[in-house]
Amino acid sequence: MMLRFLRKPFMPVRKFRPAALFSMFLPGVLPFLIAADSGPGHLARYADPARIWGPGIEGVIEEAHRLCFKTYIVGDRVMNLRIPFAQNGERDTLSGQGWTFLGGGKSGPAGLWPAIGEILESEDFKRYTGVLSGPGEKVITFDIPRRSWTVSRDIFDIGRMKVGSYGGLPHRPNALVSGGGVREADVYNYLYCVGWTGMDCSGYVWHVLSHIARTGGVDLGRALGRFPDLPRGSDPARYAGTWFFGSNHAGLEAVPDRISGLRPADILLFRGSGGAVVHSAVIQSVDLSSGLIRYLQSTDEAPQDERGVHDSFIHFDPRRDKTLMDGGLIWTQSRCPPFPGEAALPFSGDGERYRAFGGGRVVRLKALAPALNRIRRR
Repeated sequence: MMLRFLRKPFMPVRKFRPAALFSMFLPGVLPFLIAADSGPGHLARYADPARIWGPGIEGVIEEAHRLCFKTYIVGDRVMNLRIPFAQNGERDTLSGQGWTFLGGGKSGPAGLWPAIGEILESEDFKRYTGVLSGPGEKVITFDIPRRSWTVSRDIFDIGRMKVGSYGGLPHRPNALVSGGGVREADVYNYLYCVGWTGMDCSGYVWHVLSHIARTGGVDLGRALGRFPDLPRGSDPARYAGTWFFGSNHAGLEAVPDRISGLRPADILLFRGSGGAVVHSAVIQSVDLSSGLIRYLQSTDEAPQDERGVHDSFIHFDPRRDKTLMDGGLIWTQSRCPPFPGEAALPFSGDGERYRAFGGGRVVRLKALAPALNRIRRR
């Protein structure tokens, strides 16, 4: 196996959009074209003309997002790897023991990529990729608590997986592989189950907000540390978890989720069955001219090639100013079990999940305002 990091990473774009191409190469032209298309009563009258991939806050958020991707050659394949999701104990209910991902899921790219690089150079990972590259179908069983894996070539085990009779457990997930070589999804499975490396949802949101703050000359950790209820000496990244963003903390500003009022760096919050916030994401851009919201998140409840850090989209009618609760919005992000064959999720997409359990909410971090204002004035 050959493993080599390419210094210039691929751009993590899943969908081609002409507007993205124009704004990358003609940042001064696209805003003019969009503004010129905004007639009376058009929602774009509320917006700054900067668009997706454009300058300003949207570009800074994109910089933070790209830090979560690196390009490697694994075997004979070029792979644009993403930082995996760091699960928070939802898989340890049957294991009899818990485990903690590196940094508790709150480490940023600067701490995670060196650890991931060491994992990908390890002898165990080389054995793993060697097995996957061998001929024939096989079932890989991961033992997360033991940070190990085993392989079965038994035709009965393979047949069960093919007909949907999944034999894995939450802490011992199974994956069917074809023997056609190592895929990005296979590398993700190893980093997630054996490497214990990744970002949880709030860890990723904190990474993005911190990057914005640094760019705008603000130390977000120190700013957040001024709040009296932050324990002395605690890590602000761990403090600003999903529970924090879902609280009524004085450092947060509740934002009505009407589309015309949303801004880049706003935080989307999704509730669980008890009404508490269980997931967070961050808005990268709101294009009120074409009717597109791009938001960024880290989750493993996604299609195989999107697990971990990825971008998601909401399409809306630019002639109508609606709230995110409106059922007419098109949320393109589908929700899938992290491993094929696991139990189906209660929601098929982010739109359903946002509207569930009384509905989601949107908040802003007040301490970020000075940085945002400096970036806007550039």
